[in-house]
Amino acid sequence: MWRKASAAALLALAVGYFYHTNPDLQEQILQYVTLPTFQTAPQSQSDGPAFEQVISAAWETLITMPTRQWSKVAVGVNACVDVVVSGVGLLQALAVDPGTGLDHEVLHSKEDLKEAFIHYMERGAAAERFFSDKEVFHRIARAAAEYPGAKLYVGGNAALIGQKLATYSDLMVLLCGPVGPKLHEMLDEQIVVPPDSLQETDEYHLILEYKAGEQWGSTQAPQANRFIFSHDVSNGEMSSLETFVASLDEFQPDLVVLSGLHMMEGQGRQLWEERLKEAVAAISDIRKEVPIHLELASMTDKDYMNSIMQEVMPIVSSIGLNEQELLFLAQAGEGPHADLASWKGVPDVGRVSDILLWILEQHGRSDPSSEADLTRIHFHTLAYHILATVDGFWGNQAAAVMAGARVASTQACGLQTIDISKVELKAPVEFHSSHGEPKVKLSLNPADPVTMWRRGNVTFHLTPVLVCKQPLRTVGLGDAISAEGLVYSELKPQQPF
Repeated sequence: MWRKASAAALLALAVGYFYHTNPDLQEQILQYVTLPTFQTAPQSQSDGPAFEQVISAAWETLITMPTRQWSKVAVGVNACVDVVVSGVGLLQALAVDPGTGLDHEVLHSKEDLKEAFIHYMERGAAAERFFSDKEVFHRIARAAAEYPGAKLYVGGNAALIGQKLATYSDLMVLLCGPVGPKLHEMLDEQIVVPPDSLQETDEYHLILEYKAGEQWGSTQAPQANRFIFSHDVSNGEMSSLETFVASLDEFQPDLVVLSGLHMMEGQGRQLWEERLKEAVAAISDIRKEVPIHLELASMTDKDYMNSIMQEVMPIVSSIGLNEQELLFLAQAGEGPHADLASWKGVPDVGRVSDILLWILEQHGRSDPSSEADLTRIHFHTLAYHILATVDGFWGNQAAAVMAGARVASTQACGLQTIDISKVELKAPVEFHSSHGEPKVKLSLNPADPVTMWRRGNVTFHLTPVLVCKQPLRTVGLGDAISAEGLVYSELKPQQPF
C-alpha cells in the first residue's frame, strides 16, 4: 500500500507540473487523465493512513492560484464579537437541567435555549437563533463571559470572511458592519472599516460548542458542532447595508461578499418583508460587472427562505451554504427531496447534486436565455465539498474546491498544514451523480482528489475533506471555506448574449 501511495504521490507531482506550466489544462485534465484505481473497501489500521496521505499530497500539488486574481474585495454586513464557551458547561452553570430537545424559531427563555440546544446537539448539527428577551440575554452573556475557559473572537460571517481574506497580503479588504471598539481592536490591520460602520458598543453572539461524543443527560453528540444565539438588533436589521453599498463607489471592488440575511429572520415577518425589499434594491445598485457572493446561514422560516430564493438569489453570482441550509432551501421551495426530514449521516451525494442543479435551473442562469446572475454554488458538509457552476462563467474550480476542503482540515485542527495523524477520511469512495435516473456511478481517487461530472451545462467538482478527529474550534469554518474557495476562483470574461 505504501508503494502505491508513493507512486500516486509522484504521479500527483507530475500532474501538478502540467497544471503549473499550462493553467488552461486545469479544467480539462480531470476529464482525460486516468489514474490508478485504489482499493475502495474499508482499510485496516496498518494501511489506513494511505488515503489521507495521498489526498493531502495531491492537494499540495494541484491547488494553484488562478491566472486572474481579485485585488479588492468588499465584505458586509454582519459583524460581532463571539463569546465561545462549552454549551453543556454554560447551561449547567445557568442551573438548567437536561431534558428533551425541541426546536424553536425564536428563543424567549432559558428553557427555549436548552430545548433548542439539545435538539441540535443530538443531531450534531449547527444552528443559529435570535433571543428575544434583551435582559435575559445579557444575564446569560455575562455568565458566558465569566465562565472558565470562555474565549472572545471576531464573529459574524462578514467579519470572519474578511479576516480570512486579509491573510492574503496582496488583497485589499473593506468590511462594513456594526463594528464596536472591541471588534475593531481584534480585526486584522489590513481590513479597512468605513467611519460610518463604527459604533460605540459591540454586538455579542454566544457560541455554545460541544465535542463529538459529549453527553448531557440522555443526549450524546454524534459529532462536534455549535449552537449560536444572540440579541443583536444592528445585525438583525442589517442596518449597515446601505452604508456598505454606498461605500462601494469609492472602494471600487472587483468582488462583493454579502452575508447576514439570516439575522433578519428573528425580527418578525413585517420587518423582514420590508427590509428584504430594501436589501434587493440596494444590491441591485451594485455595478453589474462586479460579481456578488451571498453566504447563507441557518434559518427556520420557510416563507423567509423562499423570499430570499425568489428575490435575492437571482441577483447574486454565487452562494455558499452547508447541508442544513441546502435541505431547507429544497423544503422551502418544494424542490427535490423536500420530503426528507433531515440528512442521515453523511449527506447522499446524488441527492445533494439534485438540489444544487435544481437551484441553478430555477433561480440561476443554467438556461442561457435567463436573466438571473446566479452561476456558482459552493456546498460544504463535514465529509466533502462540491462546487457546482454553470459552464462558461467560472475557472479554476477544481483548485477552488480543494482549497476550501484543505482549509476546513487545517483550521478545525488549529494548524497551518495538515497533520495526517489528526485527520480521517469520512467521504464515500463510491457515489452517484443523481439520486434518480439517469445516474452515473462515480468514485473517489485519492491521487486525483476531485471527481467531476456534468448535468446539462452545469459542472460539479467534488473533493473529500480530511476531517479533523479532535477539532479545536468549529465556528467560522463555513466562512473560511467560502472565502478560500473565492480566492482560488476566477470569473471568466463574458461576451454579451
